Amino acid sequence: APRRRRRRRRPPLFLLQLIEDRPAVDALEGDARARDMPAHVVNPAASIARAFARASDAASAKATRRAFTPSARSRAALRGRAPSTFRLSGTPAPRVVGRVVVASAAAATPSAGEDADNTAGGVPSWHPDVLDPDQIDGDVPTPGFATIASALEDVAAGKFVVVLDDEDRENEGDLIGAADAMTAESIAFMIKHTSGLLCVAVDDETADRLNLPLMVTSKENEDAMKTAFTVSCDLAASTTGISAGERAATIAKLGDAKAHKDEFVRPGHVFPLRYREGGVLKRTGHTEAAYDLAKLSGRGAAGVLCEITNDDAEGTMARLPQLREFSKKHDLKMILISDLVRYRRKREVLVRRTASARVPTEHGAFTAVSYKSETDGIEHVAFVYGNLDDEGKENGGSLADGDNVLVRVHSECLTGDIFGSSRCDCGNQLDMAMQRVASEGKGVIVYLRGQEGRGIGLGHKLRAYNLQDEGRDTVQANEDLGLPVDSREYGVGAAILRDLGVKTIRLMTNNPAKYHGLKGFGLTIVGRSPLFAPITLENKR
Repeated sequence: APRRRRRRRRPPLFLLQLIEDRPAVDALEGDARARDMPAHVVNPAASIARAFARASDAASAKATRRAFTPSARSRAALRGRAPSTFRLSGTPAPRVVGRVVVASAAAATPSAGEDADNTAGGVPSWHPDVLDPDQIDGDVPTPGFATIASALEDVAAGKFVVVLDDEDRENEGDLIGAADAMTAESIAFMIKHTSGLLCVAVDDETADRLNLPLMVTSKENEDAMKTAFTVSCDLAASTTGISAGERAATIAKLGDAKAHKDEFVRPGHVFPLRYREGGVLKRTGHTEAAYDLAKLSGRGAAGVLCEITNDDAEGTMARLPQLREFSKKHDLKMILISDLVRYRRKREVLVRRTASARVPTEHGAFTAVSYKSETDGIEHVAFVYGNLDDEGKENGGSLADGDNVLVRVHSECLTGDIFGSSRCDCGNQLDMAMQRVASEGKGVIVYLRGQEGRGIGLGHKLRAYNLQDEGRDTVQANEDLGLPVDSREYGVGAAILRDLGVKTIRLMTNNPAKYHGLKGFGLTIVGRSPLFAPITLENKR
């Protein structure tokens, strides 16, 4: 019988990242040399990546990278939109000169269909990644988009605005307005140009007052973005509740601060959403954007929102080119959530610095700077290695040079960080990050408290351990307990970094979600370096 041709196995994504991330490989192998041990013993992943990088089968490596890397996947999926600016630390980053991007010679060229006048060196000038937050006034929008102030004027006048989130998040545009300004005509317009699932962003106090509990508990929420749907509702005086006029009446009443729970029936045809306390400074979603826009406009604390779709046979989601055309046709302002974050950050304080002190460690002397969250009161700490400029700072200053800073945003892990549990590699990753920062001579370790067990809490984490003993992995254990796989948020971490004067960062993480979570808050990430701790029988799940 003929021999079956062996199928070539593709290397996992983290190896491909290491191939591109030569500085990370060098750092890992340098760590091995420092311990006077063979590199393949201390960090086998680095050795494998190095070997693969030297492999003669370049075509296979190229095909594998094309299949796995986010930028390639984005180019294939977005067709004509600007390529993703996701970069690993081995890739040259564009230089920002004022508002102009000077890309490296290796930068990708614009694909067919892109607006050549709106790009520089292959990177679109509207993309948030190319804007240095410290060079931009919080009131100045990303090029090609409206100012937040002008959008707020329109919302206050009862008009809609088009709001886009990050291209690496949902990558969609929502039609958003103030709930209390809705009329039959405005809702008819909204229904015609969107998916038709009309939602209203409200705060927890309003939802509780109107008896609008969550549709499913946060533990049972399986939505990719953890959107907090409540039970649907209609105004009690409605007949069918589905017409534009009756939905407008329901939505307007949800935006009425004097509304009473007895004025609604449940379920219905309008879908309230509970926004996350802190708004877009806490979670960069359309729910939070709708609430913030309505509140900042002075209309009230409830915003209506729905995803804009194309007028085609399939009712596909509208992307940037279609959203630009739609906004122009209907004379609507178009804004970015990232611009709303900058607008709010200029006017509000997310964290407050409380103290600082020199803390000697086995890796050298760090400056510990404590912070208190203004939204939930939790205290966090940043361990800074490098010179702090004390000018203008009561409790320590800012990094003298905030560019290209090596950063680790580490979520609290009591069992791993303090007690050395071998069920996870958290303690090892923290130790490796501190060692790498000290070796470089400049960097920040942000330690976020209140995020035990990926945000599920210590008790639930210990229950998940019991399920892992029965054979589940971390994700399966959380799901079996009805808990979110990962509920961590990084807005506070971003605020701490900016308070320390950090401008551009090289992020040490194995978690792409952390990359996107920080990027949404205006930090310019010029590279990502993985942290590979030893794999044991206990932590391999």
